[in-house]
Parts: sequence; C-alpha cells; structure tokens
Amino acid sequence: MPEAKGYAAHSATTPLAPFRFERRTPRPDDVAIEILYCGVCHSDLHFAQDDWGMSSYPVVPGHEIVGRVTSVGDEVSQYKVGDIVGVGCMVDSCRHCSACNDGLEQYCLEGFTMTYGSPDRHDGSLTQGGYSDAIVVSERFVVRMPEGIDLKSAAPLLCAGITTYSPLKHFGVTKGHKIGVIGMGGLGHMGVKLAKAFGAEVTLFTRSESKVAEAKQQGADHVVVSTDESQMAAVEATFDFMLDTIPVQHDLNPYLAALKHDGIHILVGLLEPIDPAISGAALIFKRRVLAGSLIGGMPETQEVLDFCAEHGITCDVEMIGIDEINEAYQRMIKGDVRYRFVIDMASLKENAA
Repeated sequence: MPEAKGYAAHSATTPLAPFRFERRTPRPDDVAIEILYCGVCHSDLHFAQDDWGMSSYPVVPGHEIVGRVTSVGDEVSQYKVGDIVGVGCMVDSCRHCSACNDGLEQYCLEGFTMTYGSPDRHDGSLTQGGYSDAIVVSERFVVRMPEGIDLKSAAPLLCAGITTYSPLKHFGVTKGHKIGVIGMGGLGHMGVKLAKAFGAEVTLFTRSESKVAEAKQQGADHVVVSTDESQMAAVEATFDFMLDTIPVQHDLNPYLAALKHDGIHILVGLLEPIDPAISGAALIFKRRVLAGSLIGGMPETQEVLDFCAEHGITCDVEMIGIDEINEAYQRMIKGDVRYRFVIDMASLKENAA
C-alpha cells in the first residue's frame, strides 16, 4: 500500500500535526493523484474539533482537492497520467439507488462516503482527505479541471462553488429574478458571484455595516444590513429566492417575510434545528417554501467547474503553507479570512514528518 504524508487531527483538542499513513492500493477503477492544492473549508474545522459528534481519529481533513494524475487503473477511461483533476466532498456512494442513478450521489439512500472521516465501502478503513501529498479515488468521483482556470482559486469551487451553484440551478434562478444571499463568507461570496452569472438581481444580507462596500465589490447589486429594522421593512415581499449560507442558528422569519408569494428560502449552511421557530403563517399565507440543498452530484460538480471557467469565476483565496493550518483555523473561528484559505501542498515536502 502506498505511503502518504499529511497533517492530521489526533483528537478534538489537539492541533493538527504531521502524520504518515497508508493510502489504499489502487483498484481497477481508481485514479491516483498527486495533490497540488487543497482548500480549507469550515467543515474541516468542525470535523477536526468533533463539533458534530461524528469524528474518528486520526483524521486528515480536506475536501477541496486539486491535483495531477500519477497513475490510473486498468478500467479507467476518462483520465490519463498528467491530467489535472479535482476531488470534492465525496469519494463513493452505493452507485445503484435512485439518487445515484440520477447523478445525485450526495443524496445516496445509503449515505455517500465522505472524502475524510468515512469508512471505505470495500475494506472499512477510514478515508483521509486532502491535507496530504496524494490520494486515490474512484474515477466516478474525480472531475476534470477546465483548461485555463486558476487552480489555486478553483479549489474551493469543489465545495463552496457546488454548494451554491446546485440550488441556483435546481430552483431555476435566472434573469429577471431577485435573490437575496444571506451571509458574506466563503459560501456567500460565491453565491453572489454565481447568482449574478445566472442573470439575477442580487442583494446581499449582512449583519455588519463594514461589509457593505465589500459586498458590492463582489458584485452585489444591493446590500441590506439585516440588523437595521427599517432596511428589512423596506424589502418585505420583494424576493423570489433567498440563498441562506449562515451555518449557525439564526432567525429565519425576517427573511421569509422578505420573500414574495411562492418565494423559496434555501438553506445550504444550517445543519442544526431551526431556532427560533418559524411562523407557519409566513409560509401558508404566501405559499412560500423552505428548502435545503447539499453540495451537488458528480455531473453537476463538473458542470460548475466548466461554468465558472466560462464566466471567469473563481473563489477569493488566501494561500498558506501546511504549517500554517492551525493558525488558519484560529483565524477562521474569528472570521478573519477573505474568503477561503487554500494550502499549497508543495509546502508539505518541507514540513511533514
């Protein structure tokens, strides 16, 4: 089995540290990849710290992976040595349920296999992610990086990009629609860029006056400070869609009130119970819809990469070395990143054990 090196969390309370481990021996349908860049998602931090109560250790985080193909199995037909490819949030699924057959592997009825922290469906070993020098993944769960796209800033498209693209496409956001994007973090700034590319009129909702200019710089047509009651009152019954990227509990009711009749509020960040409770009347009396969306399937993940390459869309990133990952986590906790960290994995050669 090929040896790999990376950075791993060994418990919920210890910093990430250099870690040597074994990747699986490539199977006939596998693609072996040298990792060039890996984005740092807030999910990585949550998983490293066991915030969701589902972590197993040691775990190598990272699911925004860009790399170069180093070998392929005998059954691989889509990729060859030297191709530049990506790996996102999942590396397997049952492959036979209705969701998988529809190319919606993220909704696999048996549950998809996460890029890190999941048992491998074949041998039960724990999957390990992209804070490492190499990875082995089934061809079905690899995507091609479009020619000409900036690889560093494209890495977060494999999570933040697809997470915001998929609901925009599924719910039919298009020219003439008005959409509110709630939150200005890694997901929110991608939501603004993508919604604009879909032709919508985009309003960014933020709690902070300090982010107004920043939001307009990202392409928002309008900005509403959600803590200002007069601003919120002025946009009641205005929007066709709300794309809600906030990952912590917050009051949905003011945003539901901002939707027109038949408006749709889409959650992409909140995994916790909704608190405070939403008003049933806010939904019933205007036929509004509260929906959710999770990343995207493999065909759609390829699609968002191609879409972003065509429209010149990438994520705003700050490059770091692997030895800066613990400091990056602390800055993420403070909200001190615009808008995604990306690790240059060349730094691993000097800093891994």
